[in-house]
Amino acid sequence: VPRAELEAVARAVLPKFMADDVDPAAWAAFGACEGRRVVVTRMPRVMVEWFAREHLGAHDVVGCDLEYSRLRRCTGFLKGGGDEAVTDRVRVLFRDGDRPDLGLGRSEMARSFLPFCKEQLQPPLSVDDDDDDVARRPKCPPFRPVIFHDGRLVRRPTALMSIAILLWIPLGVLLAVVRITLGLVLPIQALPYVAPFVGGAVITRGRPPAPTTGINGSPTGVLFVCTHRTLMDPVALAFVLGRRVAAVTYSLSRLSEILSPIPTVRLTRDRDTDAARMRAELARGDVAVCPEGTTCREPFLLRFSALFAELSDRIVPVATNYRVGLFHPTTARGWKAMDPIFFFMNPRPVYEVTFLNQLPAEATCAAGRSPVDVANYVQRILAATLGFECTTFTRKDKYRVLAGNDGIVGAKPAATAAAAATKPGWQRRVKEVLGFLRFTKID
Repeated sequence: VPRAELEAVARAVLPKFMADDVDPAAWAAFGACEGRRVVVTRMPRVMVEWFAREHLGAHDVVGCDLEYSRLRRCTGFLKGGGDEAVTDRVRVLFRDGDRPDLGLGRSEMARSFLPFCKEQLQPPLSVDDDDDDVARRPKCPPFRPVIFHDGRLVRRPTALMSIAILLWIPLGVLLAVVRITLGLVLPIQALPYVAPFVGGAVITRGRPPAPTTGINGSPTGVLFVCTHRTLMDPVALAFVLGRRVAAVTYSLSRLSEILSPIPTVRLTRDRDTDAARMRAELARGDVAVCPEGTTCREPFLLRFSALFAELSDRIVPVATNYRVGLFHPTTARGWKAMDPIFFFMNPRPVYEVTFLNQLPAEATCAAGRSPVDVANYVQRILAATLGFECTTFTRKDKYRVLAGNDGIVGAKPAATAAAAATKPGWQRRVKEVLGFLRFTKID
């Protein structure tokens, strides 16, 4: 495994599972330390360091190291993982005879660094009676919560869970093929009657708006502003409405566009061009837009783009959410063409669609409000409906954490583009095919 791949997994996948294991009482003691905070682990340091520094506020991480070959690939061997080696490294951090004031660890660490500490605490940890509120705090706060994470597995891959997932995959693939085929073959009005027989459910709340017509009888489109949980948000919306709804997309893979049972409108990230395309689509009928620009798995809403507020005054906010048991249907680093397949591979995927009232005229740009104010207002009411928290994070912030780039499709340096042009024809063709599945060209 390349070293860069291990570092990416430690940054994008592992923090979510580690955050779920944080003991509130242990964090109350660790977070209260005002001096130097050190995390000692038996895991390879590269797998823990990002989480410890970014989410626990640790200054140093002590653990074993992985060995790498000359090609910077992991060999699987560890070095420097003995108790004496760990204690020596902790001593180096606390020079001049100084010792850590407090040591937190399990009983198996009693021969490691704990004897070096002035005070030792082992689980089960307890707090003072006056600190009961601290003990009942949520898992993530007050340390930085894990907002962005990647990876396909919803559950921790323990031994039993890994076996169960491996046994389910063949049946899940077959089930996904059946579900996708039915969605493409049957009319959208018939899908609500078929869905219960193939597993899954769509829960609807609120009153969906009825189709409207203009003065001359031509359809006038409703702009549905949805939260962005998965690529299935517009599909679930059309499923509930039982009529044509065009979905505005940006980084949707070509394969997902082919499999989509509803029309899609690909954006370019050019404001004028995108506005013209969305206005043209609104003239034909209803349009679903996700102003966050990318998905977020956790109960947070990213910053809303204000472009939608400039296009129409007939805005209907729609709060969408989903529940799956085995596989996440979103990814930042993986193959986006697999998103719908992983969604339908879950034993019983559930979607929740909540319709809010259409924005009153005084809450739109027609009343003189700025597009940013309208976008922020819609974000707040959708977050309140779902019980989520509003943030100012953007697509760029997410992709910088998970993928190490800005999330711009097709963007690459000129030197890289020139080098790609000199490759043999068969290599360029393979890259094009892989890019078709992934959604962008691969350097």
